Amino acid sequence: MNEIRLSLLATGLTVAVAGPAHAHATFETDSAPAETTVNATLQVPHGCDGKATTEVRVQLPEGFVFAKPQPKPGWELEIIKGDYRKTYDDHGTKVSSGPLEIRWKGGNLPDEHYDTFVMRGKLAGFDKETVLTFPTTQLCGADGKVVWDQVAAEGQDAHSLEHPAPTITVTMATGGDEHSAHAGHHQSAAEAVKVGDLEISGGAVKAMLPGAKVGGGGFVVRNDGSADDRLLAVESPAAGRVELHEMTMENDVMKMRKLEDGIAVPAGQAVELKNGSLHLMFMEVKKPFAEGDMVPVTLTFEKAGEVDYVLPVGTAAGSAHSGHSHQ
Repeated sequence: MNEIRLSLLATGLTVAVAGPAHAHATFETDSAPAETTVNATLQVPHGCDGKATTEVRVQLPEGFVFAKPQPKPGWELEIIKGDYRKTYDDHGTKVSSGPLEIRWKGGNLPDEHYDTFVMRGKLAGFDKETVLTFPTTQLCGADGKVVWDQVAAEGQDAHSLEHPAPTITVTMATGGDEHSAHAGHHQSAAEAVKVGDLEISGGAVKAMLPGAKVGGGGFVVRNDGSADDRLLAVESPAAGRVELHEMTMENDVMKMRKLEDGIAVPAGQAVELKNGSLHLMFMEVKKPFAEGDMVPVTLTFEKAGEVDYVLPVGTAAGSAHSGHSHQ
């Protein structure tokens, strides 16, 4: 493995010089369920002792895998790759290496300005709640540097550290109250999210009866672009698998079928997934969804890529699929 030692500066930087206190480097979202894809947004609120930031380096911890940085106008991207300590599954493909460090170089972020640096990655391979640290280094020209790499000891308050590394807490979301507790780290239920030319909004998951293993739900996806896209897959830590289904009426009989090729999202149009038509089916649900819970999902589109969304759990009315025939 190509290992390069460097101190990195995470999401929000602090000046490593004597003087008044500065904001620490932090991630915009500091918690997310295991086995979900997240946007890790590093916040950089100031430079190095008044100097403009010209480079930001972030070291990626084990378990933050398949990382992709978001390009920034005026900055050059450098991705340093190497071997993971474990092997991870990427949609059926075994992957044992990938990005270990990401650098945004050659930019100019004045001390009086604020900006963010975004990386998308999957939180994979965890069997218990874990705090991931992202050591980060902020460079300001040839002689300015701020390093965020301190890690709090067990029981220690990270806010007591002078230069704490940015962290993301990986949670074990298995349904029920944990969905409610952690869904806000993705977004509020009413907040739309965008990926590429697509906007995902609204929607809900139906509450389930005790002991039930299958749930249904949906959302609205709008394509503001000039090219058609397609929803290929949906994943959720709350279910063994999530399938795309369609309900239709044939000779006064409601039939439901699985859509193996996904759901088309035509350019300039909105597609609504809801009970009774196109919808999501949550299979092998680990804990029946209860009204008031929040269910995180990761949506994969053919062109726009992956995006995380959170669906609120509504009432059980109309949620059951009993009486429908499958074909």
